[in-house]
Amino acid sequence: MTDSWDQPGCYRVADGVFRIPLQMPQDGLRAINVYALETTHGLALVDGGWHRNSTHAELSDALALIGRSPAEIHDIYVTHVHRDHYTFAVELRRRHGSRIHLGAAESPGIAAITKLGNNVPESSILQLHRSGAVTIAEQVYRDSVDEPFEPSDWEAPDHWLSPGALDIPGHRFFAVHTPGHTKGHMVFHDLERDVSFTGDHVLPTITPSIGFELGDWELPLGAYLRSLEMMLDDRDRIMMPAHGGTGASLHARCRELLAHHAYRLNQTASAVVELREASGLQVAQVLTWTRRERGFDSLDTFNQMVATCETLAHLDVLVDRGQLSVQNKNGVDLFSSN
Repeated sequence: MTDSWDQPGCYRVADGVFRIPLQMPQDGLRAINVYALETTHGLALVDGGWHRNSTHAELSDALALIGRSPAEIHDIYVTHVHRDHYTFAVELRRRHGSRIHLGAAESPGIAAITKLGNNVPESSILQLHRSGAVTIAEQVYRDSVDEPFEPSDWEAPDHWLSPGALDIPGHRFFAVHTPGHTKGHMVFHDLERDVSFTGDHVLPTITPSIGFELGDWELPLGAYLRSLEMMLDDRDRIMMPAHGGTGASLHARCRELLAHHAYRLNQTASAVVELREASGLQVAQVLTWTRRERGFDSLDTFNQMVATCETLAHLDVLVDRGQLSVQNKNGVDLFSSN
């Protein structure tokens, strides 16, 4: 993998499989990989991309490099409900009649977005309040409530996926439910080519955000760790991630991520011991962030929200394991060591 993985193009990554980076409007992740699968009667996609004015032209230009066009896309298998994966799939259905497939456990998320009618990350804002991060919650609301929102981008899929075999002509795919990053996240294994389309569940150089999901808060880090361990129960395959280059061992990266979170859980527990009693925000403020070990105050508001929710996810696992205690005071959870 190189740092230029996000450059536009259409890259062959396996027999009949092409990686197409589609640009994203935010600086952090830079692009999303959608994967075009050649089938016996056209193309299928893994993930759809973020619906922007230029996205259809980007996809058209990329597919033209292999003599194909978006009109040939008959099915889109979306790993999870976040907008950089889902919203352009809906646009492709409008333009070309492509069928959309999404994990069944994402249904409450689609319903929540539709009901809310804007880009406010409501569940994350609730967790910010539980963490004592009221000022961050208020700023996140102001930053997101006025963002352009297109309700039609969040129409329901044609098919709610369950774990198991998928009917993709010319491919032998198997869907695995991997909750954690979102409740209904799916990983798709190509059983013949020995590759795995890992979405955001397993990324090659970063850890996916945990605690930035839709719907009720249900110990997301615990679910994520179990989903990582589940990947180790099957044979090893080559990763085809949604962000970053291809080619890494799925098992090796899962072990790295499990080790990272074990280390992070220890850091989080130690911070609580040092602080004696602390909110999620207070713990997040003494930890460092990103591979550059940045201080909390150096993060922008969005990433302070992600960091606070991520910290809360680790604190909740430590409570679940009996290593910490928690009590709520005036709507804020305060954690202490046992």
